[in-house]
Amino acid sequence: MVTVILHGALGFMGRAVDEICRQDPEITIAAGIDIAENHDREYPVYDSLDKCTEPADVIIDFSTASAMGSLMAYAVERRIPAVVCTTGLTEAMLAMVKEASEEIAVLRSGNMSLGINLLLKLLKTASATLLPAGYDAEIEEMHHRRKLDAPSGTALMLADAVNEAAGGRYEYVYGRSDRHEARPAKEIGISSLRGGTVVGIHDAIFAGPDEVIEIKHTAYSRAVFAKGAVQAAKYLAGKGPGLYDMSDVIG
Repeated sequence: MVTVILHGALGFMGRAVDEICRQDPEITIAAGIDIAENHDREYPVYDSLDKCTEPADVIIDFSTASAMGSLMAYAVERRIPAVVCTTGLTEAMLAMVKEASEEIAVLRSGNMSLGINLLLKLLKTASATLLPAGYDAEIEEMHHRRKLDAPSGTALMLADAVNEAAGGRYEYVYGRSDRHEARPAKEIGISSLRGGTVVGIHDAIFAGPDEVIEIKHTAYSRAVFAKGAVQAAKYLAGKGPGLYDMSDVIG
């Protein structure tokens, strides 16, 4: 049985993790951390990490970027591996994560979905075959109308996976409305759509002579990210110091 401290326990993603853990006999939540006061959890929820003394095998973090310093300090002090799911980390915060990983196991990913991380693996294989054969690569993503950033961080992860297979020789293009020329061979176009309540759709397109190959992922709810975080926690429990990511989880 893997025992978890859930950091950001009462937020949307914390509630999703809680629900998945209730259904999984291999994992349980010992305590939560959240500044919100009202809750119906059967385990204690503290408003500060400093107040939490429950033993745990791993921390799952779905909180805010501003809490990263205190989280890493707490995890290192108590020698508890941490699954960092919070996004929007600055370079300084990423440096904190890397420094902590020298003493404990830390798993961080820009997208916790198992499907997306499998897609990244598939893209590297596809790119190694298709790009040398003259196929063009494009990335298209769609999210709900309230999403502020474009392109999505996941779309950039997909583009990076393609580019890595190409030895980093490709440039990213985010719009072509100001150009009147044929498409250069060494570029990856990244397009963003926004509308409705779409959780996330990502489509990698390889267009070659007389055929098009698409590898697509659709998230129907944010629960997919919670499921990935729980799988990551079960993987990370008991691991030695190091910086891990979801590619380690899917193998």
